[in-house]
Amino acid sequence: MPSLKDLKIRIESVKSTRKITKAMQMVAAAKLRRAQEAAEAARPYAERMEAVLGNLAAGVASSPSAPRLLTGTGQSEKHLLVVATAERGLCGGFNSSIVKLARAHLARLLAEGKDVKILTVGKKGREQLRRDYGNLIVEHVDLSDVRRIGYTNAVDIAHNLLNRFNAGDYDVCTIFYNRFENVITQVPTARQLIPAEFEATEGAAGGAQYDYEPEEGAILAELLPRGIATQIFTALLENAASEQGARMSAMDNATRNAGDMIDRLTIQYNRSRQAAITTELIEIIAGAEAL
Repeated sequence: MPSLKDLKIRIESVKSTRKITKAMQMVAAAKLRRAQEAAEAARPYAERMEAVLGNLAAGVASSPSAPRLLTGTGQSEKHLLVVATAERGLCGGFNSSIVKLARAHLARLLAEGKDVKILTVGKKGREQLRRDYGNLIVEHVDLSDVRRIGYTNAVDIAHNLLNRFNAGDYDVCTIFYNRFENVITQVPTARQLIPAEFEATEGAAGGAQYDYEPEEGAILAELLPRGIATQIFTALLENAASEQGARMSAMDNATRNAGDMIDRLTIQYNRSRQAAITTELIEIIAGAEAL
């Protein structure tokens, strides 16, 4: 059984930990509001961009002038997985959920005999994947010095991916991230970036018809790289909001667990102290009777 001094030291230590987790929870709550607003503000633009590109792609999908970013290389043997996670931990299962989805996708591709490479965005994803798939990681994007995610960060990543695609490094590129739903829920998501994929839209299905100048292929050649950068930017913003939401929830749980531990240790301390006092009283009474 620990001594009274040991129990007192543990209680003070847990109290200090609770102060830290409470402070981190408040900081995460403040950052979450800004990150959530940024993610929600970017969604309409990204959705509209995808709708425009989807309408354009529907008109040139079978055309020989369609861009390679839309049609692909005609093969699917070489894959590049972009795993976007956080630079820091202490955010519950946020990073692990993304890596778990990427691992499952990676295992399926390797089982099919595909050539797979990994590009990591965020230190935590690289640390987890490096244990088993370190030889597959071809590059790491460090955003630890970035105070707030900007569109330029997404453009740099997009240029990197496009240069690798043009050099023939891969046929298919997929990005993995967490989509923000609320503070409690973040949904691990996998999205194919190259070749570009778009959901069917009303315009493409026979709604309003448009005449484009220049032709659709030329417009797509200009817009597709921007669309890829927009998708990456959206993924980074969703990740930022999801990270703060997960950290806020994790720190709230840690604060409550610390409080419960303090209560249990305090009860144990009081019982041990009471037992020590009772023992001392018995010894005093026994000594007095002996005299």
